[in-house]
Amino acid sequence: MKTASRAPVLCIVGPTGVGKSHVGIEVARAVGGEVVSADSMQVYRGMDIGTAKVTQSETQGVPHHGLDLVEPNESFTVANWVTHADVAIAGIIRRGRLPIVVGGTGLYIRAIVEDLDFARQAGSASVRAKWEAYLLEHGSAQLHRRLCEVDLTSANRLHPNDTRRVIRALEVAELRGQELSQTYEWRAKGGRYNAVQVGLVMDRAALYRRVDARLDAMVAAGLDAEVRQLLDTGCTRNTTAMQAIGYKEWAAYVTGETREEEAVAAIKQATRRLAKRQLSWFLRDERVHWFTVDQTGALSANDFQTICDLALQITEGIELARRE
Repeated sequence: MKTASRAPVLCIVGPTGVGKSHVGIEVARAVGGEVVSADSMQVYRGMDIGTAKVTQSETQGVPHHGLDLVEPNESFTVANWVTHADVAIAGIIRRGRLPIVVGGTGLYIRAIVEDLDFARQAGSASVRAKWEAYLLEHGSAQLHRRLCEVDLTSANRLHPNDTRRVIRALEVAELRGQELSQTYEWRAKGGRYNAVQVGLVMDRAALYRRVDARLDAMVAAGLDAEVRQLLDTGCTRNTTAMQAIGYKEWAAYVTGETREEEAVAAIKQATRRLAKRQLSWFLRDERVHWFTVDQTGALSANDFQTICDLALQITEGIELARRE
């Protein structure tokens, strides 16, 4: 593989619950890397159980970046994440190690791979506020129907409960008179990093069973107390962080709108839908090297070695990047 002076980055992507975090840690240990989280909800402090954030012991000593960056009631955009990721990657390169970006937030990965500048995507606070008020008055289903009227492409991609992104799509449509999907360049061009993408997949039925089991484990680990703590410390139901899958459904249970078993079922269904959307997103990129994990999230020895070999092929670019 031809190397370049661009800093090398290994990206490990795939649907939620497939085992990306574990594989990222194992690869980092094998090749001398550090992990940069590409999860839009793990940036929030105090949201650990419901986001499946890795624990200190689970990291096995591998440094992690991109976790616990802001409070749940603070705004955090793709542009904010790109700024943080750039700083983290530069530091990792200076230490002579390989940056391994791990996560399922498609726009975060795309920003690294394609050098997208979301800071240039101007918004309007007044327009956003209007749609947020509309959400409060009419609910997420009606908000999503409004998006269907002006941007069916984005509406088909976004779940009605993903109100933050639905509002963003409505905002863009109103301000620019064009669909959100038309404001981004999806053609593979390459960015400022020498990025190699590794994708993890699992038999769908096995993945759904794994998702269900993980949610049961979250409940047993204290999801209820975590959500109550967030609500008690000032997070409202409309806070962006509280729109995360698992939190909004459990908050409805805490406030007496649903029963516990209904919240559990809703979270499992929403998580399965998220996994499907994430997989569809990453399958659009033909540059992703796909590997199948078993029902426990483990790779075969041969596939693990192949991923490590892909990582090692770009590590010689670390020294070139350090000299610039």
